[in-house]
Amino acid sequence: MSEPNEWLRVESLDLEAQGVAHDGQGKVVFIEGALPGEEVQVKVVRRKNQWEQASVVAMRRESSQRVMARCPHFGTCGGCKMQHFHVAAQVAVKQRVLEDNLWHLGKVKPERVLRPIEGPAWGYRYRARLSVRHVPKKGGVLVGFHERKSSYVADMQRCEILPAHVSALLMPLRALVASMDARDRLPQIEVAVGDAAERTVTALVLRHLEPLSEPDLMRLRDFARTHDVQWWLQPKGPDTVHPLDAIDVPLSYRLPEFDVEMPFRPTDFTQVNHHINRVLVGRALRLLEVSAQERVIDWFCGLGNFTLPLARHAREVLGIEGSETLVQRSRENAALNGLAERARFEARNLFELETADLMRYGPADKWLVDPPREGAFALSKALADIHQEPQSAPGFVPPRRIVYVSCNPATLARDAGLLVHQAGYRCTQAGVVNMFPHTAHVESIAVFDRE
Repeated sequence: MSEPNEWLRVESLDLEAQGVAHDGQGKVVFIEGALPGEEVQVKVVRRKNQWEQASVVAMRRESSQRVMARCPHFGTCGGCKMQHFHVAAQVAVKQRVLEDNLWHLGKVKPERVLRPIEGPAWGYRYRARLSVRHVPKKGGVLVGFHERKSSYVADMQRCEILPAHVSALLMPLRALVASMDARDRLPQIEVAVGDAAERTVTALVLRHLEPLSEPDLMRLRDFARTHDVQWWLQPKGPDTVHPLDAIDVPLSYRLPEFDVEMPFRPTDFTQVNHHINRVLVGRALRLLEVSAQERVIDWFCGLGNFTLPLARHAREVLGIEGSETLVQRSRENAALNGLAERARFEARNLFELETADLMRYGPADKWLVDPPREGAFALSKALADIHQEPQSAPGFVPPRRIVYVSCNPATLARDAGLLVHQAGYRCTQAGVVNMFPHTAHVESIAVFDRE
């Protein structure tokens, strides 16, 4: 057990951005707010047999990478945990997390470490889900992220990671909700920002637990006119989302480097950080080295974020996604961009793939894999099964190269272990993507080659 007057040296950060140290007995101590290299005294707030959680009560050595947090709500709001850590140091820690996961979980070491993908550290979050609470004891309505490790909503006047014009809406939104008849039945507002016709389009999706009164609808319309936003309403699940009024200019996401535009609905999955995504798409295509004669499969294709740019270069791209609704929108996006003949899409549950599915979709020269946090285990396992028992898929030729875009280093490491140790691939390149500055979220990209 950590002694109250014991000085602990912080060795690293964990995936929750907590400092990691060991006490005099060798027990792991996770320390909220501590940074690598610092020496601190702590107060233990939670004890387990193998570890303790603690907070800092005194510091005698401060990290050279510690900076003043820019946001006045840092420490209370749970939206960012690393604002007190220099952004370059954040990236270095994420790179270490990626490499440690690949080695310790997958026994894989990339032959080359890619230069990190970085971009704007502030105002980058083009999608967000804001909680709404009417709290009379705090003076009225709160709109923002949850407090750290709490279900309470933080009392936020602004947010430094939201675009400036969205941050400026927080206080007006509080006043709007406070004026509404349904103020106690409006749990959240989802924000989505897009580009269309050379202008920024901002959509707000209001979740409401009961039908809105006509005066409330008029209040929403007045707010939309004043602040140049679109209101969408969500009375129940995501499938019930619809615009309050007719939409003249739809939300759209553009990749001008590839002459691609993708309209989307505000609840569709799109990358939070548009600046980084554009760089990521470009790097993924360069790493794939696709030629005009090649066929590519884009697994977990979404709305076509990678599929459509790939279709500008490849002979054919097959995008596969789990949702029939998303697949239909992807087809519409391909037609809008004049790529319907080179990009086609199919719906399939990608967490239940088998070798027979790989046979059905046919051979491809290259694969792009971009799964959710759960990773692409079934896909990797199917490739491994074919490599171990070629007779199970007669005539199937595995892709020569796979570019794997990951939002979870642990599942990437698991899948990398399968690809390298059981499917005949080498991990030739890997690196981090700082998609979410000031958070402990680790996005990455890895390349697997087969001789």
